[in-house]
Amino acid sequence: MAKTNYIKIAKKAAAIQISELRKVNRIFDKNFVQAINVISNCKGKIILSGQGKSGRIAAKISSTLSSVGIPSFFIHPSETSHGDSGAIEKKDVLIVVSYSGNTTELTGILKYANRFGIKVIGCASKKDSMLLKASDIKILLPKVREADPTGMVPTSSTTLTLLYFDCLAVALMNKMKFSKDKFKIFHAGGNIGKNLLLVKDIMITGKKLPTININKTINDAVKVINQKKLGLVVVLNKGYVKGIITDGDCRRAIKDLRKNNKIEKFMSRKPLFVSENLPAPKALSIMSEKKITSLCVPTEKTLNKKNKKIKAIVHVHRILDFGIK
Repeated sequence: MAKTNYIKIAKKAAAIQISELRKVNRIFDKNFVQAINVISNCKGKIILSGQGKSGRIAAKISSTLSSVGIPSFFIHPSETSHGDSGAIEKKDVLIVVSYSGNTTELTGILKYANRFGIKVIGCASKKDSMLLKASDIKILLPKVREADPTGMVPTSSTTLTLLYFDCLAVALMNKMKFSKDKFKIFHAGGNIGKNLLLVKDIMITGKKLPTININKTINDAVKVINQKKLGLVVVLNKGYVKGIITDGDCRRAIKDLRKNNKIEKFMSRKPLFVSENLPAPKALSIMSEKKITSLCVPTEKTLNKKNKKIKAIVHVHRILDFGIK
């Protein structure tokens, strides 16, 4: 008995879907633009709904919108007749997804939206479907060939729907001028949030910053190092950074130390500076390469000048505390 070639089957299914997905280009039309304008101008929430596998796609679309700062949630159509319709307000926009457009469970939520003047964006593959008839903006999906052996299981159709709305989300992000800075606000946790952190998100500033005047003694420097607990102190002259001295510098020079020794004798004269907009993982990489524990962050006005003023310090322990490795 010949063995079933599952890889061949999988590749065939993938080829069918890839071929069918090209049809999405047909539906980037005036309705697509209208949907973007309605969503971006919405004063309330973007509410997604759908039944069965279309419902799962709708839930994902809602999650994507929320992740880029567009308030959104998914509501199950069957639950609207049991009180959940109260979550939908007139200022909201309702997006309903159904490949056939005639799913019975959608009747209640569509009647409610039409009755109270709630804007509806409908997405279906049948022009004369109940869903599109009840929609203000009608997204007509092309007919596609499903990738399963029976040609009936939602595969290409659900993937196409997801692709369409992912493209819509990307277009919305461009209209909103969405950036990495905004993205990390909504993704503070997880690897994405960690990798998007910048130096300015984790740097040490203000009263926690260890600084000392160049005319002070090494004994004064040790006191500041112990007080601020960062293992270093930045040496200043008239507000400008002249060097840095670490607890390691103090230990290595112990045989020459006197309480009245000036700091200038022991400080490192070329501390490393980085921009506050540098990605935190890059800062960690620099520290690792140079075998140091901290980097100085200059003020914006002195960033590109030879003489720099200190704005902050980014410390290795601070980076590691945020889970960046």
